Amino acid sequence: MANLKIKIIIGSTREGRFGEKPARWMLDKIQKRKEIDAEPLDLRDYPMPFFNEAKTPTAKKEPYGDEAVKRWTEKIAEADGFIVVAPEYNHGYPAVLKNALDYVYTEWNKKPVGFVSYGGAGGVRSVEQLRQVAVELDMVPLRTAIHIFSFWELLDEKGNLKENAFALFEGKANKLVDELLWFGALLRNGRM
Repeated sequence: MANLKIKIIIGSTREGRFGEKPARWMLDKIQKRKEIDAEPLDLRDYPMPFFNEAKTPTAKKEPYGDEAVKRWTEKIAEADGFIVVAPEYNHGYPAVLKNALDYVYTEWNKKPVGFVSYGGAGGVRSVEQLRQVAVELDMVPLRTAIHIFSFWELLDEKGNLKENAFALFEGKANKLVDELLWFGALLRNGRM
């Protein structure tokens, strides 16, 4: 059987964002698994306009006209599962991530999604809300998540990761990848 295609979504576009660091860490971890083909999806590479289409993604017959939206939808369609890396902004997740989620529907369906979050409270509230959205998108949110509290303490004075910065999260990361593999294979078989 073909390898599972896992997309790691960097859910913030802010200058100086931390999200690239855990996304790269998870990508490195996943790429060690021979049964997975992983690819990062950076929302900076998909500058989608604010969603204001006349038809919802569930009702559209043709792809939306915006080129970034088309490319985004194609990437979501080819995936078997996702890891979303997202900060917590004001007890929620970033608007740019909500916009990216809202532009697609069928392509999200029956696929697992895991979460890596960060912030003062570890991004717990961000993930809580993202799980609710994932259910509405007919996805399977995984139970295991990685919550990085006080992420700035993982950085040196130049903003680089300290050595072994993510060591505390290795066990959770392995469990998240195992769950993603299990649900990804099960749901891919069910979609066939």
